[in-house]
Amino acid sequence: MTINKIIPSIWQLSALLMVLIFSGTTIGCKGKEDASDKAELKESAMGAEDQKRYSAWMADSEIKRNPEGWTLDFNEKPKWEYTHGLIMTAMEKVHEETGEEKYLNYIKNFADFMVEEDGDIKTYKKSDYNIDRVQGGRFLIGLYEETDKEKYRLAIEELRDQMREHPRTSEGGFWHKKIYPYQMWLDGLYMGSTFLARYAEEFDESKLFDDVANQFYLIDKYTYTEDTGLYHHAWDESKEQRWADPETGLSSNYWGRSIGWLSMAVVDVLDYMPEDHPKRDELVEIAQKIADGIVRYQDEDTGVWYQVLDQGTREGNYLEASASSMYAYFLLKGVDEGYLDAKYREDGIEAYEGILEQFIRKDDDGSISLTDVNGVAGLGGDPYRDGSYEYYVNEIIRDNDPKGVGPFILASLEYEDLKQE
Repeated sequence: MTINKIIPSIWQLSALLMVLIFSGTTIGCKGKEDASDKAELKESAMGAEDQKRYSAWMADSEIKRNPEGWTLDFNEKPKWEYTHGLIMTAMEKVHEETGEEKYLNYIKNFADFMVEEDGDIKTYKKSDYNIDRVQGGRFLIGLYEETDKEKYRLAIEELRDQMREHPRTSEGGFWHKKIYPYQMWLDGLYMGSTFLARYAEEFDESKLFDDVANQFYLIDKYTYTEDTGLYHHAWDESKEQRWADPETGLSSNYWGRSIGWLSMAVVDVLDYMPEDHPKRDELVEIAQKIADGIVRYQDEDTGVWYQVLDQGTREGNYLEASASSMYAYFLLKGVDEGYLDAKYREDGIEAYEGILEQFIRKDDDGSISLTDVNGVAGLGGDPYRDGSYEYYVNEIIRDNDPKGVGPFILASLEYEDLKQE
C-alpha cells in the first residue's frame, strides 16, 4: 500500500483525536474542565497505536508551512542559522523513528540548497566567530553519515575549523560571538557543544570531549545560583556590559529558554560522551541540578513554565512554549537515558501533556501549530538589550517559531517512545 493511500485515514483519525482533546475546552483556559475531562485528555494524548503521532504531525505541518527549508524562521532570503539546524535535527530524529524518506529528503533539499559543491555554505562567514552558526553542522554530520557526500564533509570541516580558532575566556570558554567579547551565554552550549561532541565521535577526535566538558564546567561554575537552583542567562568575564552585575558579571534574570538550551545541550552531548570519560559524571550532575531547579518553578495548574522562570505571578509574565517543550524533552530523555532520577518522569509527562493542552492548535488545513513562543531574546547589541524583566516579557511572541517547534517535535518523540513501553 502506498503512503498516499494511507494518509487520508491517518488524518481522519487525527481529526477525531483533536475533537476529543479540544471539545469543550478553550486553549489557555486550564483548570476549567472536570476530572473526567482531564482523564479523557490524558488518554487521548497517550493515543492508540494507529493514530498519527504529534511528532510526525508537527513535522508534516512544518514542511507544509515551509516547503523550502531556508524559509524557516520567517526568512525572506536564505540564511545559515541555528534555527534551521534545530529543525533539521528534529527532522532527522523523525526520519530515524519512522523510516519515511520525506523527512530525509527535506533535510537533503535544504542542505543541497545551502551547501555548494566545494563545501562553502551560503551566507556563512567564519570570521564572524558566531557560535550560533556552527549548530547546523550537527545535522550535516548525520547527513554525511547517510550519504557519504563529500561536500557535506567539507562544510562540516569549515565549521569545525571555526571552533579551533574561536575566541575564548581566560579559562577556555567560548565567547558567544566575536561582537560579544568575554561573554558566555547558556545558549552557546547547545549551539557549539552538541556539534563538537558529535564531531568528536564521528571523526575520532577524542581529545575534543575534554573541551566540550570544560564548557559545561565553566557555565555551571559562573552562572548557577544555589539559592534559586537556576542558571542565569549569561556571564561577562570582563564585567563591562551594562547588563552584567559589576561584582559577578551575571545577567540579572532567569530566562526560560536559555536554561532550556542548556538542558537540551547536556542530555544531547551525553549521547556522544564516552562512558569512561573522566568528566562524564560531572555532566550528569549538571543535568540533575537543572532538573531539580526547573521543577521548582513548574506551574501547578498547567504543567508548563513561564517566560521569566521564577516570576510567574508578576504582571506581564506569560506561559511560554519553547522553554516548556525543551524542559519536557530534557526531563523525559534524561530519565529514559538514566541521567535523571525516575521521579522526574511524571514532571516530564505533566509538562508534555500540558503543552498539548496549552499551546497546540489544530488549524483548518489539517496541520497543527505551536502558539505562544517567545520569538527572540538576547543581551547587548544595538539597540541595547539590558536583560531586565521588562525586556524579556516584551519581546515578540509568535506561533510556530522554530525555536519552539523543533523542541516540541523532539519532546513528542520522547513521550511517544515512553507510551510504547
